Amino acid sequence: MKVRIIGAALALTAIVAGCATPYSEAPLATNFPTSKQPKVQAAAHWNTIAGDVASQITSKLGERRPLYVAQPATKTAFDRAFANQLISALMSGGQSVLKSPAGALIVEVDTQVVSFSPNRPQYRHVGTASALTAGVWALHVGEATAGAVLATTVMATDAYAWFRSEFASGATPRTEIIVTTSVSDSHQYLSRSTSVYYVTDTDKLLYESLPTRTIRVTGGDK
Repeated sequence: MKVRIIGAALALTAIVAGCATPYSEAPLATNFPTSKQPKVQAAAHWNTIAGDVASQITSKLGERRPLYVAQPATKTAFDRAFANQLISALMSGGQSVLKSPAGALIVEVDTQVVSFSPNRPQYRHVGTASALTAGVWALHVGEATAGAVLATTVMATDAYAWFRSEFASGATPRTEIIVTTSVSDSHQYLSRSTSVYYVTDTDKLLYESLPTRTIRVTGGDK
């Protein structure tokens, strides 16, 4: 009887602990559903982003109209390269890109760099390592010679790397970039898209413009 009472009490405690009070002084912090976000690690990745943006512009505009890609106000390494990559991607997709804005739709790219706090929660891939170790694969091949066991070990290691290749190595970056591309005429936006990407923290300067300093020079008396 005592065992039943203790069990019921523990169950009730678990239920109560899992329930929030009907009122709180602030919203409760919860996680978003799991999602994936690309990590930019090479200029070739910028080219991939430009190709995706060009495809979106082409699909949203429908009719082919001349375009002009506005040069970025800031001259970061990313901004300069991305503007040129976008022009190339648009032209490869059959778009007419003009060298001046007269008579063209204006394509503008805005990049914002955001930095979050250090020690962000890190992703941990649970289960794959134990499920794809050499030992488990060896069980499936049964009795084998030393050479076959070695081959199985290498195969298992390659398989583990293959399954994990989707996920970027290293810690979750603090730095992210928000890339917004818009197409407009003099009256309205005709196309607009925003994407967010992780950036390797040590590459942050590629996306940030350095502060400018004004030096005042005065002539001396002769």
